[in-house]
Amino acid sequence: MAIIAPFRGLTYNKALLEEAANLVAPPYDVISEEEQDGYYRAHPKNVVRLILGKRRVGDSDWDNRYTRSADDYKRWQSEDVLVRSGRPCMYVTSMSFDPGDGNGLKTRWGLIALVRIEDEGSGVVLPHERTFSAHKDDRLKLMRACGAQFSQIFGLYEDRENRLMDCLKGTTDGGPSVAFDFKDGTSHRMWVLEDPLVFRVLGEVLAGKAIFIADGHHRYETARNYRNMMRARYGSRPANRSYEFVMMSLTNMDDPGLVILPSHRLIKRCSRFEPDAFRDKVSRWFDIKARPMNNPDITASSSEWKRLLMSAGEERSTVGFFHRGGKELNLLGLRPGVRHEMGDDLHESLKNLDVLVLSRFILQKALGFSKEDLDDEEVFQYQSNFAKALSLVASGSCELTFLLNPTRMEQVKEVASSGLIMPRKSTYFYPKVITGLVFNTIDPYEIIQVP
Repeated sequence: MAIIAPFRGLTYNKALLEEAANLVAPPYDVISEEEQDGYYRAHPKNVVRLILGKRRVGDSDWDNRYTRSADDYKRWQSEDVLVRSGRPCMYVTSMSFDPGDGNGLKTRWGLIALVRIEDEGSGVVLPHERTFSAHKDDRLKLMRACGAQFSQIFGLYEDRENRLMDCLKGTTDGGPSVAFDFKDGTSHRMWVLEDPLVFRVLGEVLAGKAIFIADGHHRYETARNYRNMMRARYGSRPANRSYEFVMMSLTNMDDPGLVILPSHRLIKRCSRFEPDAFRDKVSRWFDIKARPMNNPDITASSSEWKRLLMSAGEERSTVGFFHRGGKELNLLGLRPGVRHEMGDDLHESLKNLDVLVLSRFILQKALGFSKEDLDDEEVFQYQSNFAKALSLVASGSCELTFLLNPTRMEQVKEVASSGLIMPRKSTYFYPKVITGLVFNTIDPYEIIQVP
């Protein structure tokens, strides 16, 4: 069963919280170099200096982005920029945002707490996407240097009766300890919980439930690798040493504010592509419907094209296709009776994913990419914004884009519960959990008190 616990989190000094919007940042893996520069300029104590420090000419084993993050982290604590709670806490968060679906603002609620790290295959903490060793090596270097967890892993749990959040009624009646509007249009609030009785009830609600990793797969596996290293050095007894836990932001799967966006595929170059030959080849598996541009401005056409793709996707797996120099969107609708051709190595629940329909039939069979090619970030890029994906192709920055409907929450649950893994970038949970609200220091001698 999932085991949660409060912890003595570090937060920015209250004197700095009026500038909270300039102190926080998204997770490290969605920050571009240009955005990294912007966060550096936003505030000298912006969290980007901890989670994604800049490389410098002359970096060495003793002076590099990781050691500088560790130096900043220690100095900010000594200068009271970061202040550690005197008692174990949990943290309630709300994030309000406009998903752009025309239905107005949504609010997603979360609970930040420690979760006991589970071994692979335990059935308690369930991943749903592949991970890559280079990303894990990077995060492990940072964790070893700093002895801390800076970003919450985004976890989901099933709670159709909303028992967990019902337990927290009244705790958010007072003013939040943190409240700010971020530059991406999201509004954030956080309340600090200190009541051991509440912790016990929350633990009972989550007992027996699995936690699905929505975002942060690399960080979770890194935390487990770090735990194993610390066990080898300090032992695994007592069982509740701080390195046995990882910081998570937990949200109900049925939360009305839980939004999944697609990750559209962009191909920067494809020497094997020729429009007419491509259409002839994919027609073996797909019915093709061309939808011409109704406006010379590609962004003006994108809203109608997006609606058409969503409508077609309600009936069968459908992929949108647009190429450089093109004047129309092609809707590729999977024909009945061909799904078995995706391969005997795929579980039936994986064959139902649009992202794997795209990968097996279009990218591999039609365009000739290997499975290894699909992980080449010099060739494949990802974009959650429909109009931007089209614009990148229309401008010539990319050669092709394949546009997807979002993976559904029930598909994520089915795949993860079956112990299966989706391809990378199969889901984009929006918005990302913000980094900078609270940090977790890992003291190998500290014992975490589980309610």
